[in-house]
Amino acid sequence: MTTTDLLDALHALGDPDRAAHAQRYFKTGPGQVGEGDRFLGIRVPALRRLARDHRDLPLHHTLALLRSPIHEARFLALVLLTRRYDRADEPARDALVALYLDHTPYVNHWDLVDASAPHLLGRHLLHRDRRPLYRLVVSPSLWERRIAIVATLAFIRRDEVADTLALAQALLDDPEDLVRKATGWML
Repeated sequence: MTTTDLLDALHALGDPDRAAHAQRYFKTGPGQVGEGDRFLGIRVPALRRLARDHRDLPLHHTLALLRSPIHEARFLALVLLTRRYDRADEPARDALVALYLDHTPYVNHWDLVDASAPHLLGRHLLHRDRRPLYRLVVSPSLWERRIAIVATLAFIRRDEVADTLALAQALLDDPEDLVRKATGWML
C-alpha cells in the first residue's frame, strides 16, 4: 500500500457532514487556532483500524501522511508512528523520536498532540535526559509547548511528577488556552 492508496481509503471513509462539524469544532477558520486544517469527517476508531491494518506501512509513506494537509491523515500517521515505536528496538526508537521532533509543525492540534506526545516522546524520555521537554516548553509554537506538558503523562503514570511541576511552572502564564488546559489536565 502506498500513501496515495491510504489517502484514497481515507477519502472513501469520509463523511461530509462530520467534516463540516469538525471544521467548526477544531476552529479552522481565518485567524483561528486550526486555520486552514482540512477534515474528511472520519471517526477515530476507523482511523485506528486503518492503522492496525497497515501497521507495516513503510516509514516514508507514514511521513508523507504526516505532512498531509488532511487532519485525519496526520492522525493516522501519528498512530502508525506510535505503533511502530512499540515494536522497535532502541536505535529505531531513537530515530522515530527524532523524526517526531523534526515534524512537530505537523503535530498541530490538540488531538494530534494528545494521541502522540505521551506515547512517543514521553515514553521515550522515561529513562533518558528530559532536556528536550525544556526546549519545547519555551517554543513560540503552542503545539510544541503542549507536546512538552502532555508528554509528561507518561511520567505521571509512573508516579514521577517533578518534570510535570517544573514545566507547569514555566507555562503558568501561557497565553494559549489549549496549553493552559493541557497543563491543568496534567496537574
